[in-house]
Amino acid sequence: MNEITVHVVDYGRKYLQMRYVDPVTGKQKTRSTGVPRSRRREAEKVASKWEHDLRQGRFREPSKISWGEFRIRYEDEYLPSLAEKTAGKVAATFNAVERILSPKKLASLTAERISFFQKELRDAGRAESTIKSHLAHLLAALKWAGRVGLLSEVPTIDMPRRARGSRKMKGRPITGEEFDRMIEKVPEVVGDAAAESWRHYLRGLWWSGLRLAESLELFWDRDDKLCVDLTGRYPMLQIPAELEKGHQDRCLPVAPEFAEMLLQTPERERTGRVFNPKAKRVKGPALLPHRVGELVSAIGKAAGVKVHTDLRTGRLKYASAHDLRRSFGERWSSRVMPRVLMELMRHESIETTLKFYVGRNAEKTAETLYEAVSGNTLGNTAPKSPSAQEQAPPETVVPTGFAK
Repeated sequence: MNEITVHVVDYGRKYLQMRYVDPVTGKQKTRSTGVPRSRRREAEKVASKWEHDLRQGRFREPSKISWGEFRIRYEDEYLPSLAEKTAGKVAATFNAVERILSPKKLASLTAERISFFQKELRDAGRAESTIKSHLAHLLAALKWAGRVGLLSEVPTIDMPRRARGSRKMKGRPITGEEFDRMIEKVPEVVGDAAAESWRHYLRGLWWSGLRLAESLELFWDRDDKLCVDLTGRYPMLQIPAELEKGHQDRCLPVAPEFAEMLLQTPERERTGRVFNPKAKRVKGPALLPHRVGELVSAIGKAAGVKVHTDLRTGRLKYASAHDLRRSFGERWSSRVMPRVLMELMRHESIETTLKFYVGRNAEKTAETLYEAVSGNTLGNTAPKSPSAQEQAPPETVVPTGFAK
């Protein structure tokens, strides 16, 4: 770069031009000085500054690659190295960018435009966690573009911070009574023909704690997918390395209630997907995950199970597939230690388990405290003596099909 020499040239245009030969490619680079032809000395000062910036490596040409070309390259060259689930999230982010910003050039994604993108997502009522996820995937893509030379400068992105007093959960665990109401409303939403497949699916979510995407990709007989394993003493879930961020095959336990549900399926029917909620037209194509999620929420709405009200917009949220997962975590948080709950919920870190499920229900904790002193809160705080029945160790309950 020290070989660069910038010259002022007059092409007969309104402004004088400056030009140099790229020592790497041998190509001629030309740029306007922005100075009229009558003020050549001023133009030479502009050219001298440009020459200095080029030699110091401080100048980079604006990227001319289109947004469409960038997206194709990123999806062809980089996304195949990521998990399928991550690739789907990136596609959702890019779709949102195109819907809101309609970028023509990659370089048009400036810090200002990305800030506007963030505002539009928030105005549309998207959760802060969703906005943060979109921005994280977008920033990762732009950094890749910078590394491979498609973008001269990666814009700064301010990640959203959780507003004070905002909810940790976007919903809540639902009660057993609310779940029963949802089961009753299934035919009203999906029709009689598909009702039984949906009751089976909802009960599966309730007893398993699976995420929606996981539940629809759970197979009886596919080694390359999330798969039920009934070869050992207890039913397990097998996760192939291709679906794991750690790129290792994993074997995970399931809750006894879900294990019993699995074992109730006749052996001759243990093929294909474990759950296959049908469309109203039963002979139609399989429902896509987002449509399944919409129908679960529609069932929650029909049952009147409200899980959250947005204080800013007044928008109501009804029970979703993830609220059934929350119910599962809530039930097991009082039965097992956090490390066991973490594995049961398939969280990446113990911090997530502690944040959402451990020590969250103050009312239950208070009830335990008051029961411990049997109401003697003044003077006599000795715990009440357990009866002989309470002292006896609990009988081990083994689901049907298990060996003690």
